[in-house]
Amino acid sequence: MLMTVAAAAVIARTDSRLNELMGESLSSKGVVNARVRRRSLPPGRGVYQRNDSIVIRRSNLVPVTPSEQEPRWLDEGEMRAWRTYVNGSSMLMDRLHRELQDTHGVSLADYEILVRLSEQPNHRMRMTQLAEDVASSKSRVSHQVARMEKAGLVLRRECTEDGRGVLAELTQKGMAQLVEAAPTHLRGVRAHIVDLLTPEEGEVLAKVFDRVMTHLRESNG
Repeated sequence: MLMTVAAAAVIARTDSRLNELMGESLSSKGVVNARVRRRSLPPGRGVYQRNDSIVIRRSNLVPVTPSEQEPRWLDEGEMRAWRTYVNGSSMLMDRLHRELQDTHGVSLADYEILVRLSEQPNHRMRMTQLAEDVASSKSRVSHQVARMEKAGLVLRRECTEDGRGVLAELTQKGMAQLVEAAPTHLRGVRAHIVDLLTPEEGEVLAKVFDRVMTHLRESNG
């Protein structure tokens, strides 16, 4: 269904930009003030309200489909939350990786594989489950385990239970590597995030990312 608006139309969500255009205050819930002062608009433009959006238009009309409307831009608080997460998580992973690599010659990704295997009965698990546990693709984990096998940290075996699938198994060398590197990693995790949070903040963090992971897994089908 087409909506008629101006060639120079501006479809704006009710955010801080409307304050600049309209000279009117908006409510905290983003509801447009119904008493718009037309004299406050730029010359030659009209205004009307549609749901929670304001449309400013000129007299030259063109059809615009809903897909051409502006996306839901992040407000200031949402943008701050998103950017601090992206930058903070990237910096944290980089620091933890460098501490392991510089001190023990093992990457953070390889360390996570060693940890997951050490937690399993007989220190082995299916490759498909291993990929899911470390939030990686099957092909990526397959290449990673093959490289770790060459280093003597893990072995790959056929699953004898059903004759299908492949198991990854932690070797004695891999366990020794894990035992040596674990204190360094633990100190880093505590110093760079855990000890910076209150117990309540840690619980909130766990709930938030449990929700994110559940959503992403469900959206993948």
